[in-house]
Amino acid sequence: MLRRGDYLVLLISLVMLPWLYINLWGDQLAGDYVRILVGGEQLELVSLNQSTTLEIKGELGLSLLEILNGKIRFIDSACSGKQCVHSGWISKGGEVVSCLPNRVSIAILGGEQRFDSINF
Repeated sequence: MLRRGDYLVLLISLVMLPWLYINLWGDQLAGDYVRILVGGEQLELVSLNQSTTLEIKGELGLSLLEILNGKIRFIDSACSGKQCVHSGWISKGGEVVSCLPNRVSIAILGGEQRFDSINF
């Protein structure tokens, strides 16, 4: 039931998908620094080229952050849902993780910034 044109469209799609993935979602440059915000104000600017654990005082209590091998993550936070903890490691320029109830955010700076539909 497929015609020659249908096969041509299928072939072009199969060739274009890997190319689009590599060029649009491929490797990003890792970030150099992490900006730590508490209540919307910058608390610290920390290098990702170290291994450390940070205790950040938020509105509800402490948030524990871990920096290791150029990546950062929330280990624990004083919020109830722990969505920030479940977000895992981030390392690429432009990535952001926030603990909204505790008003603590981390954002990766440097590298190649990724833009999506929520940026303006």
